[in-house]
Amino acid sequence: MEKGFSIFAFYPYMQSPEIILSLILGYFLVLIIISKYTSQEASNSTFFNANKKAPWLLVAYGMVGASLSGVTFISVPGWVEESQLTYFQVVIGYLIGYIIVAFVLLPVYYKNNVTSIYEYLNIRFGPKTQKTGAFFFFISRVLGAAFRLFLVALVLYQYVFKMWGVPFEISVILSVLLIWVYTRKGGINTIIWTDTLQTTLMILSVILSISYILTELDLSLLTFIESDSFKNMSQLFVTDDFNESNYFIKSIIGGAFITICMTGLDQDMMQKNLACKDLISAQKNMISFSFVLVFITFLFLILGVLLYTYSYEMGINIPLFEGKKSTDLLFPEIALNHNLGAAVGITFILGLVAAAYSSADSALTSLTTSFCIDFINIDQYKPEIQKSIRVKAHIGMSILLIIVVIIFKHVLDRNVIDSLLTVASYTYGPLLGIFSLGIFTNYKIDDKKVLWISLLSVFIISLPKLLFYIGWVSTENLWGYKIGYELLPLNGLITFICLILVGRKQNQST
Repeated sequence: MEKGFSIFAFYPYMQSPEIILSLILGYFLVLIIISKYTSQEASNSTFFNANKKAPWLLVAYGMVGASLSGVTFISVPGWVEESQLTYFQVVIGYLIGYIIVAFVLLPVYYKNNVTSIYEYLNIRFGPKTQKTGAFFFFISRVLGAAFRLFLVALVLYQYVFKMWGVPFEISVILSVLLIWVYTRKGGINTIIWTDTLQTTLMILSVILSISYILTELDLSLLTFIESDSFKNMSQLFVTDDFNESNYFIKSIIGGAFITICMTGLDQDMMQKNLACKDLISAQKNMISFSFVLVFITFLFLILGVLLYTYSYEMGINIPLFEGKKSTDLLFPEIALNHNLGAAVGITFILGLVAAAYSSADSALTSLTTSFCIDFINIDQYKPEIQKSIRVKAHIGMSILLIIVVIIFKHVLDRNVIDSLLTVASYTYGPLLGIFSLGIFTNYKIDDKKVLWISLLSVFIISLPKLLFYIGWVSTENLWGYKIGYELLPLNGLITFICLILVGRKQNQST
């Protein structure tokens, strides 16, 4: 078939911001229709846990998209030139972490019949510990969701609104407004269903992109893997120097703890698991989804190598944002502005939006849930008042996300996936320490001291990097050692030890 025939004849129009915006609005129309049917007679229970009737297979499939997010979709491929395939070391750790979540944490949550996982901390230690756990989740999830939303807002601005002279801030407000519209009634019940569509679009996009780039390069997947272009970016494991921040053992251990914290100790991800009817269903969901996630993430790494190979062949430069090179824009630049065909352009836009919003929508819902349950104890109010409180909290969380994403525009100067995992090392560490103490020991701690001890642990773990940035410490002072993702378990260990030494109640048996 001659190139440019059929759907590909419309490819030049993909560069039109009107076409891109129409695709996005059409996609959201579908989400709103789904929302209408999943939010009928919706109650607070529907919003918070889908009345515990969610099919585990549906939850598992949808969680793939929620876990990958816009960060994986464009930031992981963009990171390949710098890190090659070494991010997969972290992904192997993810798989180990998911198994631990399934068989250690999920039984605890189901045994205690919690809606917010931080209710367990109240049961185990007291209400102030519950609020401490929710506080660190709040910080973690707001920053994480903002990182992800920043990516899609960046692409919308670069390829749609910038051409019309519309500020970046408007693309942020539009993005969050659309999420608010389709999640405001059904909450988690709606998200479980919309996530299936979003996951499908993400997977379709990466597969089509790989296929069409290979066609443009006149290669099969096998010949590409055997080529010098692939071999030049194919390093999978870092085994030479333990001091390197991405040394394989450090990356795998760090990846496992990132999953334990960012999934198992995170209300956002656990809220979907807790919507299953029982523990067995939730465990089947967790294990099946984790293996699919590992495979799909590897495809994104392969795509990254292909994108750079294609950019070298075609003389495509890394796009600029605010005067700086942004590797996160390489995938959209190639998909939308170069000769890969309308199918890639269309699925890229829909896949990107799906990727970003599949995590952002659940973040908005989980933040609302945590605020209502952990901070203001919504059950103490009359039923007719509870709905009003939830609606106002949902609006408040939307405004908060908008503000944080806009701030990122002015302060973020790193690849987003690297930034996200670094921030997680600081914010999830206290959660790891508190939950570990609760699950693996019988210690009683002073409920009033937990927040201050947790903040102290964050300060202790951040001190070396703080001194490094202001020039008081260098890698030479640390014998060449570079701190990586092992910060997270180390932070959790410091919190654990401090809680025992400082926060433990007196006159108790172990």
